[in-house]
Amino acid sequence: MWLGYLLLSLVIDLLFYPTPAFPPMYYGLNAMGGLAVLGLARWHGGRARLGRAFLPLAIGVLSVPPVVLAQLTPPGQPPPGPTSSPEAMLLRTMPLLLIALVLTAWQYGWQYIIQFSGGIALLALSIHLYFFRPGGAPLLPPLIVLLIQTITFLVVGYFISTLIHQLEQQQEALRQANVRLTHYAATLEDLTISRERNRMARELHDTLAHTLSALSVQLETVKAYWEVDPQAAQAMLDKSLTATRNGLQETRRALKSLRASPLDDLGLALAVRQMAVETAQRANLRLNLDVPEQIPALSPAVEQCIYRVAQEAVTNAAHHANASALTVQLICDENIVLRVHDNGHGFDPQNVDTSRHFGLSGMRERAALAGGTLTVNSQPGQGTEIQLVIEREKL
Repeated sequence: MWLGYLLLSLVIDLLFYPTPAFPPMYYGLNAMGGLAVLGLARWHGGRARLGRAFLPLAIGVLSVPPVVLAQLTPPGQPPPGPTSSPEAMLLRTMPLLLIALVLTAWQYGWQYIIQFSGGIALLALSIHLYFFRPGGAPLLPPLIVLLIQTITFLVVGYFISTLIHQLEQQQEALRQANVRLTHYAATLEDLTISRERNRMARELHDTLAHTLSALSVQLETVKAYWEVDPQAAQAMLDKSLTATRNGLQETRRALKSLRASPLDDLGLALAVRQMAVETAQRANLRLNLDVPEQIPALSPAVEQCIYRVAQEAVTNAAHHANASALTVQLICDENIVLRVHDNGHGFDPQNVDTSRHFGLSGMRERAALAGGTLTVNSQPGQGTEIQLVIEREKL
C-alpha cells in the first residue's frame, strides 16, 4: 500500500505538473522506508529475534521518516494553486501515517492512539519551529493543518479501536459459545450412549431374559421329575429344547432389530400387527387385533415407543401371564392410545421388584422419553391391561 501510494503520487506529479512537487530524492527515501518495512514483515527470523519490538519498529519506520522528509525536503516550483501550497504538500503524508495509525489502533488501543497522534504533531511542530524565520512563510497555516491532522487521527483511531474492541468481545463470546457447545455435545453424547445402553438392556430383557427365565423353571421341573417320572421329565426336556430354539430365534430377531427396526421396513401399523400375530401363534393365544391400517405421521421416537411398549406387553402376556386370549388395540384419534389386555393370572403392580424385573420399568422409561403416560391395571386372577397414552400436542 505504501509503495503503491508513492508510485501514484509520482505519476500525478509527472502528469499534472511541469515540475514535480517533490524531487526524486523524496520518493526514493520514502520508498526505501516502505521496502524496509516490507523486508521486516517478510523476514521471519528477524520477527522472531525482535519479538515484541517488531511492531513498534515497523510503526516508527512508517510514521517518522515521512514526517521528517515532508518537512525537510524543499518542494519544487509547480504552478501556483491550492494543491501546490506547503499545507497541501504536508497533507500528502497523511495516507502514509494512516497505515501506522491502523497498526497502532489494531495492536495497542486508545491510549497509544493518543500518544501516536500527539507524537506526530509534536515532531512536525518541532521541525516547523526549528526552521521558522521571521519574515518567511507564515506559521499559522501549517499549525492549522497539524491540528486538523491530529483531530482526524484521533477520530479515525477511536473508531478503529472501538471496532476492534467489539470484535474482540465477539470473539470472546464466540469462544465461550464454542466451549458451551462442546460441553453440550459431550453431554448429549453421554446421554445418547446411556439411552442406547438402556435400550439394549430392554431388548435383551424382552428376548433373552424371558427365554432363560422360562428355561430355568422348566429345567428345575425336569430335575425334580427325573427320578420320579422319567417320561414326564423327558417331555419337559423336549419342551425346554423347543423353548431354547424359540428363544434363540427371538434373540436373533432382537439383534436384527438393533441394526434395523421393523418400523423402517413395515411401518408402525403393519409392524404391530405382524408382531402380535406371530407372538400369539407361537404362544397359542386367541388374538383380538384392532389396529388401523392407516396411522397419521408420527415422529420416529413416538413410533419406536409405541412399537416397543406393544412388543413388551405382548411378550409378557405370552410368556408370563398364562393367558389364553390377548387383545391389542391401537387408537389414533385426538390422542394415540395403545391397549394390550390379556386374561391371564394377573399380578399386583405395587409389589413388582423392578430391580429384578425390567419390563415395566423399561416401558415406563420409553413412555417418559416420548412424552406419554403408561398405566398398568392388573389384579391377581383378573388379567392385565397395559395402556399407553400420548397426547396429540406431544406428537
